[in-house]
Amino acid sequence: MTDEHLPPAEAYAAHRRRAAEAATALGTFRGLYDFALDPFQLDACRALEDGRGVLVAAPTGSGKTVVGEFAVHLALERGRKCFYTTPIKALSNQKYGDLVKRYGAANVGLLTGDNTINSEAPVIVMTTEVLRNMLYAGSQTLLGLGYVVMDEVHYLSDRFRGAVWEEVIIHLPESVTLVSLSATVSNAEEFGAWLDTVRGDTAVIVSEHRPVPLWQHVMAGRRMYDLFEERSGPRGRPEPAKAVNPDLLRLARQEYSRPPGPRDRRRGRGREAERERERRSRSRVFTPSRVEVIERLDAEALLPAITFIFSRAGCEGAVQQCLYAGLRLNDEAERAAVREIAELRTASIPREDLHVLGYFDWLEALERGVAAHHAGMLPTFKEVVEELFAKGLVKAVFATETLALGINMPARSVVLEKLVKWNGETHADVTPGEFTQLTGRAGRRGIDIEGHAVVLWQRGMSPEYVAGLAGTRTYPLRSSFRPSYNMAVNLVAQFGRHRTRELLEMSFAQFQADKSVVGISRQVQKNEEGLSGYREAMTCHLGDFEEYARLRRDLKDRETELARQGAAQRRAAAAGSLEKLRPGDVIHVPTGKFAGLALVLDPGTPAGRTNGHRGLEHHDGPRPLVLTAARQVKRLAAMDFPVPVEPLERMRIPKTFNPRSPQSRRDLASALRTKAGHLEPRRHRKERAPAADDAEIARLRKSIRAHPCHGCDEREDHARWAERYHRLVRDTHQLERRIEGRTNTIARTFDRVYALLTELGYIAEDRGGERVTEDGRRLSRLYGELDLLASECLREGVWEGLGPAELAACASALVYEARQADDALPPKLPGGGAKRALGDMVRIWGRLDALEEDHRISQTEGVGQREPDLGFAWAAYQWAAGRSLDEVLREADMPPGDFVRWCKQLIDVLGQLSAAADPESTVAGAARKAVDKLLRGVVAYTSVG
Repeated sequence: MTDEHLPPAEAYAAHRRRAAEAATALGTFRGLYDFALDPFQLDACRALEDGRGVLVAAPTGSGKTVVGEFAVHLALERGRKCFYTTPIKALSNQKYGDLVKRYGAANVGLLTGDNTINSEAPVIVMTTEVLRNMLYAGSQTLLGLGYVVMDEVHYLSDRFRGAVWEEVIIHLPESVTLVSLSATVSNAEEFGAWLDTVRGDTAVIVSEHRPVPLWQHVMAGRRMYDLFEERSGPRGRPEPAKAVNPDLLRLARQEYSRPPGPRDRRRGRGREAERERERRSRSRVFTPSRVEVIERLDAEALLPAITFIFSRAGCEGAVQQCLYAGLRLNDEAERAAVREIAELRTASIPREDLHVLGYFDWLEALERGVAAHHAGMLPTFKEVVEELFAKGLVKAVFATETLALGINMPARSVVLEKLVKWNGETHADVTPGEFTQLTGRAGRRGIDIEGHAVVLWQRGMSPEYVAGLAGTRTYPLRSSFRPSYNMAVNLVAQFGRHRTRELLEMSFAQFQADKSVVGISRQVQKNEEGLSGYREAMTCHLGDFEEYARLRRDLKDRETELARQGAAQRRAAAAGSLEKLRPGDVIHVPTGKFAGLALVLDPGTPAGRTNGHRGLEHHDGPRPLVLTAARQVKRLAAMDFPVPVEPLERMRIPKTFNPRSPQSRRDLASALRTKAGHLEPRRHRKERAPAADDAEIARLRKSIRAHPCHGCDEREDHARWAERYHRLVRDTHQLERRIEGRTNTIARTFDRVYALLTELGYIAEDRGGERVTEDGRRLSRLYGELDLLASECLREGVWEGLGPAELAACASALVYEARQADDALPPKLPGGGAKRALGDMVRIWGRLDALEEDHRISQTEGVGQREPDLGFAWAAYQWAAGRSLDEVLREADMPPGDFVRWCKQLIDVLGQLSAAADPESTVAGAARKAVDKLLRGVVAYTSVG
C-alpha cells in the first residue's frame, strides 16, 4: 500500500521512518540494489544492524544471500572483517566473483583449501572446513573478525560433513555475529532456539513466500497437466489449490483399468523402436522422451530448463539423444557466442588432453544449447555450463541432484524424470525435502513472472503421491554431530577434558536429544499421576496394602524361580538319561507325536551320530534315531523327553536292517511288539515340589497370613489395583532409564574416544590433569575421516623412504571412497615400497578397528575409522609419476571430474601430512614433492584467480 492510500497520520509516520532509515547502514545498502527488498530481508538486516545474530530460513531463490551481503556491508562500514562460508568450493568461487564485482578485488579474498587469494582481505570467502581449521589453529587471520555468514547452514544435516558447521558455531568467539542462511526447514524455531543458547540473542526470520510463484505440472504423453486444480485467488488471479487435478486422477484410473493388448502377450517382438510405436498406438498415456520434453517446453516458452536425472550416465545419454535427434535451441549468433566463451575458458587446458576429455562432443552440444552437469565432469566444463546457462546460451541442462545443493543456477522450468533415486545403498523415493530443493530452482527472480516444475508420467504413478511431495514444502533439520579423534585432541588441548564435555553438551545434536526427552518426561509425569490414582484405589482400612501386595508378589516370584529351577533340573536329568542310551535299547517315548514303544537305532550322541549333523548335539542335546511300533523311523528331540527315560529291554538289530526299506521296518517293528509289547513304562517317582521345603517360601506365606490386610473382605479387589500399580511402576522405571540413556549421549561418546586416545598415548593424564602429547599435537593437524589412521602411520614410520609417487598412492587411501562397492577384482596397486606400505596401512586399520570395538566406538554412529580404500592408488601413482591423462583415465576407468576431485582432495591431505610429519623425516619432503607432481594439467587448472 502506497503512502497516498494511508491515513495521514500513518503516511507521516512512514515518511519519518524512511527518512531515519536512509541515514543508516541499511539505508545506504538498499541503494545498491535496483529492486526493493522483501519484508523478510529487511527484518533480518534490521536485526543485524541492531547487533543481533540472525537465522534466515527461506525458499531457494528467495534472495537469502542479500542478508549475507548486508553483513559484508556492515563489516566494511565498521572496519571489521567478515568471513562468508559455503559448503562447497564451487559455491565459494561463485560468491567470490559476485563480491569482487561489488566491492573490488582489493577488499575480497578466497580460501578453499586449494586456492588462496588475498587472504588478509577484510572480506574472505571460504569453505566451512577452512574456518574450522583456522579456529583450532588459532589463526591470526581471525583477529578483527566481526561477522561470519554461514550459507546453506542446513548442510549440518549431512552425515559426512555436517559436524563441521556445529564445530564452527560453538567455537566462534562471542564477539562474532553469526548470520545463518538456510533452506526452508520445518524446525527453524528449534534450530534458532539452539543458536540463541550457544551464540546469544538470535532473531529467527522464516519466510514461506516464493518471490516467483511455482506451478506444478505432470507431463503425460503429449499433454502437460496442471498437478493441482486451478481456483480463483484474490482479485480473480488463479492460484494453485490443494485439490489434485481431477483430469489426472481420471487418467490414472484409466491406465490402471486398461487391459493389456494382444501384442503385450506376444513374445519375441522386433526392435525397441517398433515396440515403442506399438505401445504408444494402444495407449494415450506414455512417458515422453527427453527430446519430446525439451521440444514441448520450447514450444510453451518454458526454457531454459533443468532436467534432473539421478544418474551421471543418464545425463550424458540425454545429451547424446538430443544430438542424434538434431535438436537445435541456439541460432547462429548464439552458437558463435558459445564457442567464443568455451574456447576462452578452456584455453589453459593442454591441447592433447581435449580429445581425452570429450571436448569436441561437449562443445557441439553447447553450441546447440544443450549440456550435462554432474560431479563426474571436469570442473572447468561444469563452470562453462553454469556461465552459459546464466547468460541464456544453454537452454537445456541435464543434471544430477548435486546441482540443486550447490551453485546458484535457477531456470524457468525444472523437470523431474522419476521420483525414485539411488541413495548409495538402495533405490529410495525422493523425499518431500529433496523435491522442494530440486523444484526450487524453477523461476528466475527479476526475469520470470512464474516458475514451472514438471514431473514426467510413469506407469503406475499416483497423482496424490506427487501432490503430497509438492504440498510438503519443508523438511526437518537433524544434527549429524559426533566427536571425532581430531576434534577431541584439539578441544582437550584448548579447554581440557571437563570443559570439552561441557562444550559438546552445547551441540545441536545434544540439544535435539534432550528435547526428545521432553515427550518421554511428559509420559513419566502422566504415569505418576496414574500411580497416585491406583494407590488410592488399593487403599485398605486394615493396613498397608502396598506392603501386603509386595509380599504376595515376592511369593509369586519365588515360586516361579523355584519352578524354573525344577524344570531345568528335569531337563538336565532327561538329557543325561538320553546320553546313556545304546543301539538296541527298547524305550517308551513319554510324549509327543511319536509317544509309545520305540527301538533305539542310533543314540544321536557324538559317539553314535552317523547322519552327518556334527555339532548339533552341542546345542540341542542327544537326538536319538528310533523305530516306533508303528513302523516309522524318526529322529526325536529333547522336547519329546520331559522326564528321564530308561531302557525297558534290549533287542538285537539285524545287520541287514535297512531303514529305507518298508519290509525291513515292518519286520523289525513286528519283532519289537512281540518282544516288549507287554512291558509297561517304568513310572518315575513323583518328586517333591521344591517349594515345599523352601524356607523363604514358608517365611513369606507366614508373613502374608499374619498381615492385617489378609483378612480384608475386599482383598482381591485391592489386589487387582495393586497389580496395575506394579505394572505402571515397572513401565515408569523403563521410561526413566530411556531418559538417562538419551541425555549426555554426545559427552559419553567423547568419553569413549578420550579413553581410546589415552590408551594410544595421544592424551596423557598426570597430577596436573590431562595434556595432549606430541603425538596428539600431530593428530590435531590431521583432518579427515581417517585422521587417526594417518597419525598412526606417521608414528610407525610406514611411509618413511617412499618416493613422491609412492606416497601419493598411499595417501590416496586416506581420502578415496568408491561410489559403489565393487566386489569383482582387487584394485591394481603399484609395487615395491608403496605396496608394502599400503599393506601396513590395512594392518594398522585392523588393529584400530579392534580397539574401537573394545571401546564401543561405532562407525555407524559417525565415529571411527572406515577401512582404507585402495581403489585410487594406481591412478594417483601413475599421475604423480608423470603419465598422460589419456593413459591414467583409461586404466582408472573413471570420469575426468571424479579424477580431478580426488586429486584435489589428495593434494589437500598431502599438505596436511607435510605439516604434521616430523621435519627430519622423509615424509614431509616427499609430500611436498608429491603435491607438485599432482598439480599439473587438468588438475592444476582453475578458473578462479
